Amino acid sequence: MSIKKMEGIQHKFINVNGLNMHIAEKGEGPLVLFLHGFPELWYSWRHQIVYLADHGYRAVAPDLRGYGQTTGAPLNDHTKFTIPHVVGDLIGLLDAITNEGEKVFVVGHDWGALIAWNLCLFRPDRVKALFNMSVAFQPWNPDGNLVEVVRRQYGDDYYIVRFQKPGEIEAEFAKLMSYETFMKKFLTLRDPGPLYFPKGKGFPHSPPGVPVILPPWLSEQDIEYYASQIEKAGGITGGLNYYRALPLSWELTSAWRGAKVMVPTKFVAGNLDTAYYMAGADEYVTSGGMKKDVPLLEEVVLLEGVAHFLNQEKPDVINKLIIDFIKKF
Repeated sequence: MSIKKMEGIQHKFINVNGLNMHIAEKGEGPLVLFLHGFPELWYSWRHQIVYLADHGYRAVAPDLRGYGQTTGAPLNDHTKFTIPHVVGDLIGLLDAITNEGEKVFVVGHDWGALIAWNLCLFRPDRVKALFNMSVAFQPWNPDGNLVEVVRRQYGDDYYIVRFQKPGEIEAEFAKLMSYETFMKKFLTLRDPGPLYFPKGKGFPHSPPGVPVILPPWLSEQDIEYYASQIEKAGGITGGLNYYRALPLSWELTSAWRGAKVMVPTKFVAGNLDTAYYMAGADEYVTSGGMKKDVPLLEEVVLLEGVAHFLNQEKPDVINKLIIDFIKKF
């Protein structure tokens, strides 16, 4: 994307729930709220922000708590990174940037998708329609939280399990690679199988010391920006805290057991995306299980030959899918 187009994006800071939340914004019209995943930023939506703004929408993408230029969240306390905390941040943000009673479109990816599902579950009155990617809806599970579920299924080396102990994976990655290399390795993942981090081994798909060749959709400039923002945020702990808060999030959301997402929804994933297959999610989607829990699910799209970071890998395809969906409302 050209620097000139990026210059049209405005950057603001909004006081929300004790945070100084950084948002990137462009355009006028109906508001589209973009929610990033791990280990990303508002920047992950750069293509979508410009496209939606050019097509009559107001695109807003925050750095979620613990990420990028958003400050105020206690990085040393993962209990402040639960789903209710983050959904609360978004309600506070919407109160600050929308008119009373205004509903918005929501677009989520990865953790942003998980948060978006819960935003729609808790506050459907604030959402006009939902476009979610990679991570399917996860109904509250009476058999245990997600960490327990994936530990039973994949073992202790599975990435979500390895992320649990504060400081451990941060120290391990710091020994093995720079933030630039970390982002290169993460963004170039293309294996739909389970993601493992055996102790001291780093990324299984990318051995230490072997240079990462960037795909055409990702530039050195992109990597440099991500790495600089990780450094500003004090490292990757903020993002890891979402995983560490999963058991507490499970406890705090048990009141929504059996609740349905009652918002018009479209779901998109890539067939090379590890998140789409996590804990049998693909079977849940294709068997009609998600349609039962998300009755207003309009369509599921599985993109062939596309991996996890689909909104950056195939921006033109995703942009068209988003606008064709939201212009109906």
